[in-house]
Amino acid sequence: MKMNEDLVAVHAYLCADGYVIKNSETQKQKYYMLGFRNTNLILLKDFQEKFEKVFGLKPYLIKGQRCRIGSKEIYEQLTKEFGSFYSWHWKMPELNEKLLKIWLRAYFDCEGWVFCKTHQNRHIGADCVNEKGINQIILSLESLGIKTIKKFNKKRKIYRIIIYGKENLLKFKEKIGFLHPEKVKKLEEVEKDFIVYEWDFPKKEKECKNFIKELLKRKIKIRRKKYVRIFSKEESNLVILSKLLKRLYKINSKVHKYVNGFGNIFYELNINKKEEIQKLINHDLIPNNINLEI
Repeated sequence: MKMNEDLVAVHAYLCADGYVIKNSETQKQKYYMLGFRNTNLILLKDFQEKFEKVFGLKPYLIKGQRCRIGSKEIYEQLTKEFGSFYSWHWKMPELNEKLLKIWLRAYFDCEGWVFCKTHQNRHIGADCVNEKGINQIILSLESLGIKTIKKFNKKRKIYRIIIYGKENLLKFKEKIGFLHPEKVKKLEEVEKDFIVYEWDFPKKEKECKNFIKELLKRKIKIRRKKYVRIFSKEESNLVILSKLLKRLYKINSKVHKYVNGFGNIFYELNINKKEEIQKLINHDLIPNNINLEI
């Protein structure tokens, strides 16, 4: 079988959410079934169209459920060329860069997700029970310059890959992307979330105080009633805020750098002394019902 863009996508769909099966040898009446399960109509139609281009037969489409077709000839073609498509046994074919991107797109359209917790946790992930298959995906992504994290859930006995960090996520968007409309939208949301936002502190004292008060209402986090903190992706935001708190309210604070489990860098302004927190309360910058007993 000649590998082309259509066959590569069909192969990935079958590895991710598909099946290429026949009934037991002990049964007299034989049947051979190929199918692709998915609730998204765009993906179902894409599979249907590409399958027809490759094999000349059009699978029956059940909206919101699957595409399927029975064919001994196609079953034998696929299993002879690629081996098993069972969840634990499938493997990626050897592909050039162009076809590799298509395979990965189809696979992540099925098995992948996009997560965006603004300015904190943005990643693309995928779960799979097939360790050899997931290792191939990791190596394929690395060949495109996209780094990943691999994890194993012992309880569920499933492997997970996570793509994290601005550079890797934007490379995925540029080189692979999604056909699934909801994942396209979510990845665009991730990209927008990486836009650098610098806090624009007013120059006039009264306006600046009002700005700081509103900023703290939105940004401040109170930890166990013992200290308060404010996060930002931009260190300069917190450095300026710290200086203004000192100049306008005589409140001392410290700015620290942190790296989370996904390798994302962020900064924290921390106020942890009882007398400094009391100043925040006195200036109506945080609620006055905070218990300061430490």
